[in-house]
Amino acid sequence: MKPQAPHPEPPGAFARAVMVLASGAVVAHGITAVSMPLLSRLYSPEHFGLLAVFAGCLAVLSVAACLRYELAIALPESDTQAQELVVLSLACCVGTSLLLALVVALAPDWLVARLGQPGLAPYLWLFPLGLLAAGAFATMQAWSVRRKAFGLLARSRVAQSACGAGTQLAVGATTGHPVGLLLGNVLNAGVGSLVMGRAAWSAWRATPLQRLWPQAKAYRRFPLYSTAEALANSAAIQLPVILIAAQVAPAEAGQLSMAMFAAQAPLSLIGTAISQAYLSRAPESLRQGQLGAFSVAVLGNLVRAGAGPLLAVGILAPLLFPLVFGAQWQRAGHLLSWMTPWFLLQFLAVPLSMALHVCSRQRAALMLQLGGLALRVGLVLLSLHWAAAWTPEVYALSGGVFYLAYLLVILWAVGASGRSALREMLAQARPVAAWVGGAVLAAGAGRLVHA
Repeated sequence: MKPQAPHPEPPGAFARAVMVLASGAVVAHGITAVSMPLLSRLYSPEHFGLLAVFAGCLAVLSVAACLRYELAIALPESDTQAQELVVLSLACCVGTSLLLALVVALAPDWLVARLGQPGLAPYLWLFPLGLLAAGAFATMQAWSVRRKAFGLLARSRVAQSACGAGTQLAVGATTGHPVGLLLGNVLNAGVGSLVMGRAAWSAWRATPLQRLWPQAKAYRRFPLYSTAEALANSAAIQLPVILIAAQVAPAEAGQLSMAMFAAQAPLSLIGTAISQAYLSRAPESLRQGQLGAFSVAVLGNLVRAGAGPLLAVGILAPLLFPLVFGAQWQRAGHLLSWMTPWFLLQFLAVPLSMALHVCSRQRAALMLQLGGLALRVGLVLLSLHWAAAWTPEVYALSGGVFYLAYLLVILWAVGASGRSALREMLAQARPVAAWVGGAVLAAGAGRLVHA
């Protein structure tokens, strides 16, 4: 197949892509949101702490499952080359999953000792399955984004949430055993991979294996730089939770994970949709010399769509959590208030972060993530030594510092001026102020009622 020349998208194509993806995310997160008040009563904070450690370890490993070749799928002008990258990415995923299965089989006691969670010992077999499912889904998602198959992506998200939440509810209602939480987490990615699996099979059949090595060499910057970058980024988020579970209490990690879920639901709802639509257009915008202006416009859309709701959730969380999830989750509501600056800046930075790869700034991205890992884990270790009770709050504040630096580096990479970005963000101040004002009034009324 000959390289295909880029063609201009019709007006409003980006907005329509966001709407299709967001509609699937609305339904998917609606399913999850309905299930969470039930799950929080079927499982204890200790069970959620076990899930936090399992999901955290899997999150760190899964970003390297395909050696980041899935990120390169959007870049070639030729669909044939992109298809070869799909097969290369899946082959790497199978290889890393088999390697992890070998480690689990040969050294289970060593793994449990390193994690500090004996309760995970019966479930180590889920790790290689989860890694395979997560890597396959990341590859299929990247291919669907390239093909602009946004409807398929939306349907896969709904199937993921329905299967994951259904499994967790069924096992929790019948046995109350924490394996339901872990198995639902694995099936979430696995079902998404199956929904989009036909494209993978077609690519595998059509691609000669001898074509994989040239693609592996052509895009070697991704495994060389992006894998370490992604590992550092994920470890900076997940390793402190694992440390808190081991050094403070599993229940405290469970409270943290519940707070993170409540904030990340709106993050994923809009942010993921905008991120995928951004990636589908960013390479062409770069070729046209418009990536800076395009990125600033997307930043404004992010502020308008998510800043207000995120700030409102942070203000109301201490009052809402005991009502929605049960009295035992009040601590999670207070932690979410501390996490609000982190999640707000993450919501603005992460959808634009693919620009670092589109612009071949993998080395800068790696240095940034290594610095973030040192900052966040270092502060948590210091807090565990000097003020262990405040470790979750320290962890929350470190996230805000890191994602502010992350956003500034992205704007530098795309060539956007700080003044234009600030102007675009301030233009969205009115709807944000309305959300914040309403939340403050609601919080005041709630405290008067409880007084």
